[in-house]
Amino acid sequence: MRLPAIALLLISAAFAQEPVRYTVRFPAPHTHYLEVSASIPAGKPDVEIFMAVWTPGSYLVREYARNVEAFQARDPQGRELTWEKSRKNRWLIHGATSPRIEVSYRVYARELSVQGNFVDASFAMLNGAPNFMTLVGAEKRPYEVTLLLPGAWKKSISGMPEGSAPHTYRAADFDQLLDSPIYAGNAPIHEFEVEGRKHYLVNEGEGPTWDGPASARDVAKIVAEYSRQWGGLPYEKYVFFNMLTGGGGGLEHQNSTWLGASPWAYGNNQETPDTPGAAAGPRRPSRQSWLGLVSHEYIHLWNVKRLRPAELGPFDYENENYTRSLWLAEGVTSYYGPLAVRRAGLSSQTQFLRSLSGGIAQLQTTPGRLVTPVESASYNAWIGLYRPNENTPNVYISYYTKGSVVGLLLDAKIRKATAGAKSLDDAMRLAYQRYGGAKGYTPQQFRDLCNEVAGADFSAFFHNALETTEELDYTEMLDYYGLRFRPEPARSGEPRLLTGITAANSTGRNVITGLRRGTPAYDAGFNVDDEIIAVNGYRVRAEQWPSHLENYKPGATVQVLIARRDKLMTIPLTLAADQPQSWTLEPKPDATAEQKAHLAAWTRAQ
Repeated sequence: MRLPAIALLLISAAFAQEPVRYTVRFPAPHTHYLEVSASIPAGKPDVEIFMAVWTPGSYLVREYARNVEAFQARDPQGRELTWEKSRKNRWLIHGATSPRIEVSYRVYARELSVQGNFVDASFAMLNGAPNFMTLVGAEKRPYEVTLLLPGAWKKSISGMPEGSAPHTYRAADFDQLLDSPIYAGNAPIHEFEVEGRKHYLVNEGEGPTWDGPASARDVAKIVAEYSRQWGGLPYEKYVFFNMLTGGGGGLEHQNSTWLGASPWAYGNNQETPDTPGAAAGPRRPSRQSWLGLVSHEYIHLWNVKRLRPAELGPFDYENENYTRSLWLAEGVTSYYGPLAVRRAGLSSQTQFLRSLSGGIAQLQTTPGRLVTPVESASYNAWIGLYRPNENTPNVYISYYTKGSVVGLLLDAKIRKATAGAKSLDDAMRLAYQRYGGAKGYTPQQFRDLCNEVAGADFSAFFHNALETTEELDYTEMLDYYGLRFRPEPARSGEPRLLTGITAANSTGRNVITGLRRGTPAYDAGFNVDDEIIAVNGYRVRAEQWPSHLENYKPGATVQVLIARRDKLMTIPLTLAADQPQSWTLEPKPDATAEQKAHLAAWTRAQ
């Protein structure tokens, strides 16, 4: 008999809510493989399943399907189903007659990066995108993952809610599944609470120089500072996956973050030598650099995960998702990273200003800032930031770098326009209230919102800073906070020389690795991969470059013998005087009381 339409709708709704269930095994973890079994609702004879080609927060197509092997499909009775690849990341399965199909496959996992996937004899750190396939069109179903751990592993943890069985986790939909890494192993897990919410710091690789409890207390201070700034915590549980395996970087997730750091970082709390003209931060892994990373990734749970550009949702996991607002999503996040560390009482004013100085110096010494506007850099993230070559600094600017400096200048503009009554904090909170969740914001909506908060028209500022390659103007920011760029010290003797060559000692050979546009070597016709052999007939070994050039004066032309693809040739190089600009921020010696008050209000918890 025919079922009434309402009955068909009810059956369809119930079918749509059946979860996709995964079982993950590690039968031989030392081989870097995991095995996935998936029970997937079918509903029709031919079904197509897919795997994501990129992971949220990292804008590069990574082709995770390349690590999949031994794919099989069966019905619940164990009968093998035929299948074929329909796309690079899709499998079309034929002959399904049962409500569910069983799929199994192996995944090679030996990429210990925050966008990657890793398994070895000691632990597993898994992202969702490299491991979990699903039915095309079933992204809104619930999902369940059960881990069957090797006997030596005792712990697992994820930002997803826990299921009823041990080492089982549940996701409301495919977005949450792909946005929730899972750790399994035996790492120390330091638990703390902020405002009644559970937080976990998973320190895989924690050794004698990493004080786990102390690092957890520091992270708690950063969490508390951001809770104050945003007006509360929008989750019940948050996990910091802190992989102390010598890597770097971080990747934000809905209720967690994957961090990469040196196991020696937290034990190094030394100030960087305050060398005149040195704008960059710590030169080796340090507590400050790690705290800045924690701060950057944690604020993403608001800025990106819940307050996002309109173009970044809903995600298309099989194609690039373009937006011109990564300067805000990532760059402004980079601005707040060191600021929150300072406000939380975990850095000095000098450390904070040095961190900002490093970003300004990087921007102002990158020729690409005069070629590519930052909104264009955001749009081209998929082919720019993650695929650099030796010419990238000449034509491209990082939206992290310029976006953080734009955030610094925008914050000062809002504070000045409102006599200190409002700040970028207020603009971000208002944007979160209006555009958080499923809505997203457009570039113009965010600009209009900042104008509203400031009670002023910043249209010219936004146009120049985001859409053009005009140099940024630091005057207003410096004047408001009573800061200056530290003057370059007077130097005795001849000025430093500028060539534009970046070279590296490659097994005793002095090989050019980079050339900056608009410098003498670039204009003279040197190439990347040229080997520098001699200058004016004298052998110059790798360790003698570039100090050997100190024997010459600016304006001198020297004959540089190089080897290019094994052919010897001589190129004349006219040396120029380097005229460095200091980008190191410091308080002005004659700053007024009002300027000092502005600086204090900016960098302390409100």
